[in-house]
Amino acid sequence: MKQKENIRNIAIIAHIDHGKTTLLDALLKFSHVFRDNEKIPERAMDSYDQEQERGITIFAKPTAVYYKDYKINIVDTPGHADFSGEVERILGMVDCVLLLVDAQEGPMPQTRFVLSKSLKMGLKPIVILNKIDRPHADPDRVLDETFDLFAELGATDEQLDFRYCYASGLSGFATQHLDDPRKDMDPLFELIISAVDAPTGDINNPFLIHAVNITYDDYVGRQACGRILQGKVRKGQQVIHIDEAGNQTKATITKVEGYHGLHRVEMDEAAVGDIVILSGIPEVTIGDTLCDPQEIICLPRIKIDEPTVSVDFSVNSSPFVGRGGKHVTMNKIRDRLMREKRSNISLRIEESTEAQDAITVSGRGELHLAVLIEAMRREGYEFSVSKPRVIIKEVDGEKQEPIERVHVEVPEDFSGNVIQELSCRRGEMQHLDTNEHGICRLEFLIPTRGLMGYRNEFMTVTRGLGILTAVFENFSPMKGTIPGRSRGVMISSCLGKTNAYASFNLQDRGTLFSSPGDDVYEGMVVGEHCRDNDLIVNTTKGKQLTNVRASGSDENIILIPPRRFTLEQAIDYIQDDELIEVTPTHIRMRKKLLTENERKRGGRG
Repeated sequence: MKQKENIRNIAIIAHIDHGKTTLLDALLKFSHVFRDNEKIPERAMDSYDQEQERGITIFAKPTAVYYKDYKINIVDTPGHADFSGEVERILGMVDCVLLLVDAQEGPMPQTRFVLSKSLKMGLKPIVILNKIDRPHADPDRVLDETFDLFAELGATDEQLDFRYCYASGLSGFATQHLDDPRKDMDPLFELIISAVDAPTGDINNPFLIHAVNITYDDYVGRQACGRILQGKVRKGQQVIHIDEAGNQTKATITKVEGYHGLHRVEMDEAAVGDIVILSGIPEVTIGDTLCDPQEIICLPRIKIDEPTVSVDFSVNSSPFVGRGGKHVTMNKIRDRLMREKRSNISLRIEESTEAQDAITVSGRGELHLAVLIEAMRREGYEFSVSKPRVIIKEVDGEKQEPIERVHVEVPEDFSGNVIQELSCRRGEMQHLDTNEHGICRLEFLIPTRGLMGYRNEFMTVTRGLGILTAVFENFSPMKGTIPGRSRGVMISSCLGKTNAYASFNLQDRGTLFSSPGDDVYEGMVVGEHCRDNDLIVNTTKGKQLTNVRASGSDENIILIPPRRFTLEQAIDYIQDDELIEVTPTHIRMRKKLLTENERKRGGRG
């Protein structure tokens, strides 16, 4: 157990892809937390399977390293705007943030968001100009832009006088000045020790901790993670658990764990300043207080920004229900979502007011919701998901909708198309400039409604060369109607297997989503029509066979490969009268009303 004067608590914050997790890899390697013969994983802190597959950080995760006589607790945070609730939660657990800024790109939308949160909490950031070994890096310009951003966000004089250094997480070095030798991470560790304050709080005061994260262990149950604000804790100690309603429950600590590198280590005792995981409090949840029975203190709840989009989860009512999933009933789906509600406070989960037998899940964005949907399908759940809709607030009798600040980088040739489309979607351009490499940077304020369904089109228009990032800005008055999907869909008319002959005859009518051999059913979306109306088609229709065979009488069937959708693309694509059928083995799109007669009676053909 270290004295609090020898402890430093920091979080790494940045825009997505600015190198947080890679820099943390370099810090872990330099502090020798790995054995000499140990295989070191790339992006070691991204341990969740979806993080590794998507190449992004989803959950904030603490670790601890030792440098000289100091223990440095470091929290790796997500860079994607949809997971900013994770960042907001853990900022109260640290005394300083390392703000990473790409030495070529400069401050980006998410940089603004996480920095503003840190400044409001009174933290004094250390700026790291990362990736200085990139070919077109311009650290001097980026440093000036970062200072301007601090000033724009209302930083105090003390915060404006921030310390900074230069680094490359990939190459594993940091320097105090640009012309210093580029050897290792030693300058960054020295900067952390000198610039970060030791934790406040008195070890002699009664024990107090705020639960900012929850984990689960099959043997000891639910565990609370947080920083000890005062006092100390050991195994067998009695504590008072105060929940959201203010109810007080006595509990006994059965296990105290800390972090070292990628592993948890059991501790005999932990004291003020330590980040620990405590077992033995069965009903603890995020935001609860744990304190000493001798001095009961109730800490304020953790407040985070509200969700902006929501979807409805309901049972899978297609003819293929139960083919791939183990958990298909509403009770099973509801229980799983309620478990998520207890451990993830950035999601809002409640019974739907618009649909019967449905649960509304609200989050920060489509990716935020897609991560939950993907996790559930991997656990064997089968269900239907509606089109995302924005959350409308009523302020002083006026309806207001969420607005996003969108940052776009595209080659100059494609900028005209992007500007035209975003303007049609009620976007207002805030900034435009083109650099010497022909890359156009655009900044828009656009309703969240306007972004829905656009990302797929954006990647097509820019031929995969564009970058689009968005971060929530504010709620403002409704911007009027926004055009939806410009093309209709092809809908299967019957149950069966798709065959090559039918697909060949239909591919002139649009783009198919199914290939020969795929199972389809009536009402399932099997393609995109080339016109704006929906078209009912039969993809199971076989060729009429005769006993006449000749080399010239049979057409040579050449099929265009079908368009396949990922979960996020499907969420972006569907319209209000459609659903996504999610199973462990398939993601299908379908109409809410499967038969043509039902759709006509429902007022839409």
